[in-house]
Amino acid sequence: MDRIYSLLGLAKKAGQLLSGDETCERAIKSGKSVLVIVAEDASENTKDKFKSMCVFRDISYRVYGEKLELGRCTGKEIRSVISIQSKDFKNGLLKLIDNQINESGGEGIG
Repeated sequence: MDRIYSLLGLAKKAGQLLSGDETCERAIKSGKSVLVIVAEDASENTKDKFKSMCVFRDISYRVYGEKLELGRCTGKEIRSVISIQSKDFKNGLLKLIDNQINESGGEGIG
């Protein structure tokens, strides 16, 4: 789990991570997002909204972590949604998240 948050922090420092509902929605619609991560404790409405957007645009989507932790690794207070802009970070994060989901059960698409 710490490796995932560390990688998210690196993506942020590299300028390859956006966070927040509206910012991520703009990134998805403009084609800049390659991976969207929504916090497990985000509202069902938020999860459904971003899942639909990602499925429609064939963008990888995962439900992972908690709002407080996602916020902490991005330098904000709390964040429900994170968008990754780099394929390299996407591949590393998907590998780590999917390994964890397979071990503990969870949701992933794409």
